[in-house]
Amino acid sequence: MTESELISYVRAYLPKNSKDRDTDATVLVFLDIAAKKIIARAYPYDNTVTAVPPQYETLQAEIAAYLMNKRGAEGETSHTENGITRQYQSADVPSSMMNIITPFVSIPKESDS
Repeated sequence: MTESELISYVRAYLPKNSKDRDTDATVLVFLDIAAKKIIARAYPYDNTVTAVPPQYETLQAEIAAYLMNKRGAEGETSHTENGITRQYQSADVPSSMMNIITPFVSIPKESDS
């Protein structure tokens, strides 16, 4: 997926009023944060991987939008106001989103020494 496609996906997840105030640069920052979280989960023992696997690109957009929508209420565990109730599963990305990612494993390679 191209960068502009990812930005479009994120914008589709955002409320209408935030689409105009968030620049592409802001969306890219959150896409980068989401990418790092996905890569860390998918490749826990390989710090050389820098690209999100294609099967997780939509998830990357979902996580970025989730984090953008949560701004200002980070770590909120419960909030009720005028009949609206908000709770967050965790202070970070919910485990229900991260559990979709299957960690990559392999047999350790022997060193040349």
